[in-house]
Parts: sequence; structure tokens; C-alpha cells
Amino acid sequence: MVRLLETDVRTRDVLGWKGVHLFHFHGSSCSQKARIVLNLKGVDWQAHPIDLPGGENLRERYLGINPRGLVPTLVVDGEVHIESNDIVSLIDRRFPVPRLIPEGREAEMAELLRHEDDLHLDLRTITFRYTQPRPRAPKSADALADYRARGSGTVQGSRDPNKAVEIAFWERIARDGITDEAVRDSAARFRRSFEDLDRRLGAAPYIMGGQLSLADIAWFIYVNRLMLCGYPVERLHPDLFAWFRPLRERPEFAGEISVPPGIRKAIDENHRRQQAAGETLIDVAGL
Repeated sequence: MVRLLETDVRTRDVLGWKGVHLFHFHGSSCSQKARIVLNLKGVDWQAHPIDLPGGENLRERYLGINPRGLVPTLVVDGEVHIESNDIVSLIDRRFPVPRLIPEGREAEMAELLRHEDDLHLDLRTITFRYTQPRPRAPKSADALADYRARGSGTVQGSRDPNKAVEIAFWERIARDGITDEAVRDSAARFRRSFEDLDRRLGAAPYIMGGQLSLADIAWFIYVNRLMLCGYPVERLHPDLFAWFRPLRERPEFAGEISVPPGIRKAIDENHRRQQAAGETLIDVAGL
């Protein structure tokens, strides 16, 4: 569990907060996952929206709460937790109804969530090219310099290597953009994962069998995002799509994945340009 030590936290007032607080962004896949879990549990929580497009996550106050500058961050009675899969697992333990980690299958759940987390940069790669248009350098050199300098830079008392991974990603995007090769590699990794899920869901209603679990929520978010980017889930993975369709109609899920009209318009226009140029996700990745 990635719970910060008090020495990792520079925005000290949060250490005295009571109750459940979530720092999040509406369109963040990891934030969506956490909000769906809170919805299903019926937890009374306080929202703290973070403006990612405006760079609020790279400012002094937020980096003092989460040294990685990522969302979501969960604060529970002064405890600060910063990894999304740790956050949803913690919520399941603290608020055990309904149970979302099947008893006795904790190790299997951890592996499913670890694999999902391993694809996070692949999700970001595809998202940046196939949703709304973005500048070649989404984060400026000045913004990255501030990111390096601010916050404790430590997690659980040790220098955090994840921050360097984030900086390297943004620098690579600024230098190379999102290349066709990167798209093909990321889409191939998702296709292999979706094929495995499709096999599982051909034999059971949910990923871990007969009941909804954290694995379903985590992978639901990825399927939704890939479909938004133009990935042909229904054609390539029919059992996965049959599982996805009723989940997206549930109110606990639907409101968290909604796309504002202005962003939807920008995505649709981007897709039309890509289709005219033969540069859709299907075209580039050979799906």
C-alpha cells in the first residue's frame, strides 16, 4: 500500500482532515475507477477537483499532497494514499459492503490490477492521439522544471523513481510526438489483454466469476477509453463487449464516464480528420 509518511507530505493541513476526501479529475481514468468504487459502496466523500489541463496538479499545493502530481489522491482521516489500485483496495477493506475483492482471491486480484496498471502509459499514448487534439508538447519545459523542483520527491521516506518515469514520458512526447510505432505497440498490448478477458467472460458473467469485483471496474475504465479512441471492441472481443454494455448503463458507472459536449465534439472532429487521412487507430494499429 502506498500510504505517504507525514514527512512525504508538505501540504500539512490535509494531515488533520477527517472523513473521506478524493482529489480527482473528471476525465482521468484512474479517478473514474475510484469514484465508481465509492459510488458502489455508498461512501460519503468530499470531492476536491484538480484541473489537469490547467496544470493544477503541478503546482506547489498539490505536489505537497501527492509528490507524483497524479490523480487520484485519497485522504482518509489524515492518511494520504496515492496509488489508484491501492486506493480502491483500501476502500474495499474499510467499507466492506458490497465486497469487491472475493474472499481468498486477494493474490489473484492483485495480479489482475497489477497488469491493468502496467498498461497505464499505453492508455495515455493512445488517448493523446485519438481523443481531442493536443499540442506536441502537452507539458512545457518550464512546467516540467517546476514539476522536478516542487514537492518532497519522496514516497514512504525514499526518493521516488516514478516521478522520473513521468518526466521521461513527457519529454519523449515533446521530442517525438505519438508515433505510429508507439500506437501499434500499445494497441497490441491491449489486444492481447482484451483477448484474455474475452476468454474469461465467455465462461462467466464477470472477470473473476459470478460477482462484480474491482477487476471489472478497473478493466471497464480501460475498455471505455479504448472505445472512445476508436478501438473496435465489439468486433474483436464480443464477450468483452457484452460484459461492458450493461455496466455502462448502471448509474454508478454512467455518470463517471460521461464526456462533456465540447470535448465530445472535439473528439468527433479529430476522428473525422483521421478517417479522411487514413490515420484512425484501426488504420495505424491494423485492427
